[in-house]
Amino acid sequence: MMYTNFDLRSAWRVDDLKADRSWEFQLNDTHRSNMVEAVSKAFDPDRSFFDYKREEFDFGPALDVISGAIREAYHGRGVAWLHGLPRDGLSEQEFAVMNWGIGLHFGVARPQGKASHYMSAVRNVGTDYRASNGRGYSSNSKLDFHADGTDIVSLSCFNKAKSGGQSMMSSSVAAYQVLCDERPDLAEVAEQDFFFSRQKEETPDEQAFYGQPLYDMCDGRLFGKWNRNRVRSAQDIPGVPRLTTEQYELMDMLDDILSRPELMYTIYLEPGDVQFLNNHVMLHSRTDYVDHDAPEERRLLQRLWLAPPDSIPLPQSWGEFFRSVTPGTVRGGIRGHHHDETCLAFEARQAAELGMEIPPAWAEQKIA
Repeated sequence: MMYTNFDLRSAWRVDDLKADRSWEFQLNDTHRSNMVEAVSKAFDPDRSFFDYKREEFDFGPALDVISGAIREAYHGRGVAWLHGLPRDGLSEQEFAVMNWGIGLHFGVARPQGKASHYMSAVRNVGTDYRASNGRGYSSNSKLDFHADGTDIVSLSCFNKAKSGGQSMMSSSVAAYQVLCDERPDLAEVAEQDFFFSRQKEETPDEQAFYGQPLYDMCDGRLFGKWNRNRVRSAQDIPGVPRLTTEQYELMDMLDDILSRPELMYTIYLEPGDVQFLNNHVMLHSRTDYVDHDAPEERRLLQRLWLAPPDSIPLPQSWGEFFRSVTPGTVRGGIRGHHHDETCLAFEARQAAELGMEIPPAWAEQKIA
């Protein structure tokens, strides 16, 4: 493959982000007031996320700012940082519903794990990240660089940690460029299939693992994927091919490149901050953290996975996990063990409102 067209905004280095802050967006007091008013009118603690409709969340001009941030993340730098989301005066549940309302305007939310949940409360509940069924969002551990299983991920900060919890991100496109320059032999290894564990969250019609190259191309675009923890876990699953010496060498090299100061941008999300990431060109991580003692002050982010209506084609090798590589379709996510008719009905309704399609792979799935 040896992709060489790196004249892309997503192939940034740290100095690029520092020099051009157009990937940062700011909501003002009027925006926040409009959003709080909309959430107050719509919110009902007894309603499920699926009960809310897009038209209930009239966020006014704030939607233009949020739209610009999402567009920058998906079609520009690969990352956007939004400041000023309403936080004070909102309960944890109201804050989550507000983020859900944002998602209803910009895509079809995707399920995120074993419980088939569509919004993840990113908080420490004592999960062992390195266990065969471990997930990083429910632990306070340092995370490996990884891409989430969706086109776009939104991380909205409700509370920050007492200490630690620094967000780290690197361009997978820029990392591949370095790999080609320094070790072109390992760049070729990155085109081989690596096998990822589903962390025991697979549906009845899925295997416990799937294969996918770390880098592939489609329509002249480079796509990257990485998650060392899931590749490591997959080695314990019967039937998974053993990693070769060259693959191990590549894994170490890639982690080294991603962590280099000139490639890794670090931020601390403050309450009201939102980080949008395009998982096809960005890899992200987090340092470990120490929480506050009071439960109501402990670190909490709300994570939303979205399939946007203006999505681009994916490489065929992305198809087993995303279940569709066609643009403008409902794709990605971890359907988990409880993805049922109610979930499918929500997805179909939301897709219709946004002019998106439900691919046959979703419609024909085995219901949990």
